[in-house]
Amino acid sequence: MKIRDLDFTPSPLNAEHEALGLPPVEDFVSHPHDHPVLRAAMWAAVLILAGLLLFLAWRLFFGNGSTSGLEIIERTLQNPAFWSAVAVGFFAQVIDGALGMAYGITATTFLLSTGASPAAASASVHIAEVFTTGLSGISHVKLGNVNKSLFLRLLLPGIIGAILGAILVTQVDGTALKPFISAYLLLMGLYILSKAYHHVAQRRTPKHVGKLALFGGFVDAAGGGGWGPVVTSSLLGSGSDPRTTIGTVNFAEFFLTISSATSFILLAGEPSTWMMVAGLVFGGLFAAPFAALLCKKLPARVLLTIVGCLITLISAFNIYQALA
Repeated sequence: MKIRDLDFTPSPLNAEHEALGLPPVEDFVSHPHDHPVLRAAMWAAVLILAGLLLFLAWRLFFGNGSTSGLEIIERTLQNPAFWSAVAVGFFAQVIDGALGMAYGITATTFLLSTGASPAAASASVHIAEVFTTGLSGISHVKLGNVNKSLFLRLLLPGIIGAILGAILVTQVDGTALKPFISAYLLLMGLYILSKAYHHVAQRRTPKHVGKLALFGGFVDAAGGGGWGPVVTSSLLGSGSDPRTTIGTVNFAEFFLTISSATSFILLAGEPSTWMMVAGLVFGGLFAAPFAALLCKKLPARVLLTIVGCLITLISAFNIYQALA
């Protein structure tokens, strides 16, 4: 018989449980950052992000030969494509922050519409997502939104799936693959629309979390997005707790994104869309407070409808262009 270490403090989570007639949560649930596994994972994320920021700063100011970092910044700020990427990054992060999904799908659809290859689009999005998912995942751990057991079950299969997806999209001709990636994004757009108007009945907690993570990681890397719609929606539809499910899937996505971004760079070299990456990151940095405001003002159904329609229409246009 397991001896439970219950948390009897008057926390908001315990108040919610008391109102529902549920017992108090265990201490590691209400104070997840004290769990050694999650604490180690959180500090690993902090160190990785700090190291990446230092590396990028060094590359910008000391790794460009005779071109100074300030000149690069000035040219970038004067380029309309950069500001288009900023707008997309802002919009994608607002949607992702409000819904817990659709950042990768939205950004990848935009990059494909600008003429980027599937490999370059997916690589750019995953490099940008390293920063957005890292900061978001760390916040989820500190706020108690991460389930240690679910996190470990998602982590390794998701990473393996992401590496396999990166291998596929970098080894197949981009022109031939683009219609299929656009078709996948079209289906995901329709799926998001279905989530807006179809209530999924509560079922038992899924038993094949590892297989779900493997598939979600694969389609995320191969299609430039899909981890949230595939994994989060499936887990929530099966009756998992929304708060810890969204937080856990989001934190696992950081390590998944690191793996896929590294795989893209090793297999295909550095993407030629660094300006787009910078725009996506820059736009995403300012989106968090607006995401909270938008989430408060607009129903989730409206947000799902907006992003689902946008992705579906742009993907359909990309398919038409690829096949014309």
